[in-house]
Amino acid sequence: MCLKKLRFIIGLAIVTLSLEVSADTVRVAVANNFFGPLKALAIDYKEYSGDELIVSTGSTGQLYAQITQGAPFDVFLSADAARPQKLVDAGLAVHPFTYAYGQLVFWSLDRSLLSNDASSLTSAAIQYLALPNPKLAPYGAAAIQVMEKTNNYASLESKLVEGKNLSVVYQFVTTGNAQAGFLSMSQIYRDGEFIDGSFWVIPSSYYQPIAQNAVILSAAIDNNAVSMFVDYLKGPRAKQIMSEFGYL
Repeated sequence: MCLKKLRFIIGLAIVTLSLEVSADTVRVAVANNFFGPLKALAIDYKEYSGDELIVSTGSTGQLYAQITQGAPFDVFLSADAARPQKLVDAGLAVHPFTYAYGQLVFWSLDRSLLSNDASSLTSAAIQYLALPNPKLAPYGAAAIQVMEKTNNYASLESKLVEGKNLSVVYQFVTTGNAQAGFLSMSQIYRDGEFIDGSFWVIPSSYYQPIAQNAVILSAAIDNNAVSMFVDYLKGPRAKQIMSEFGYL
């Protein structure tokens, strides 16, 4: 092998190695409702920065408990504002900010079952109505507020089926174990359109705003890759992707 060719190969190997070393990973704990959007954001972010997101998902309550027990995350994307603030108060996190506002929908896979108003809740065809555990999931708490606001909670209570998170509620509805359920719009909305079924987009005046807050966990305060991801999440590129999933 000629010396010139050998130098070229060595140089190429050094460049490749430097690219690999410069790429970082950011460990993100994300609430179930935002898991789909975050997967899309992770693809875009890798193209944007070269860094990779390592994603873990669960209900907000589950992830909060894991973090208090020392789970090794860098960023927590919650479905509420309360638990990130609790982490800040406990010295486990810093810099809380709202990255999105969620929208609650009442949804059925049956295209003819629901109308886009509160009468959907009292459809005689609904034997079981699914919602995420209101103690763990902010969207579940919002669902209770909607039923109370429309004076339907007492009549619907015997029909309620709780899932531990939004993903389980989606499974209940799509498998027919519940005829309808309360979901995040992001689960059934893509590029400005609902994927399938019938739905009621619940007015925001029927429940307290679902401000979804994020925090940087204390162990990652000085991590430049984490700071870069948070800046991206606050920027227009990420917000455009979020809006395509129905977030405000």
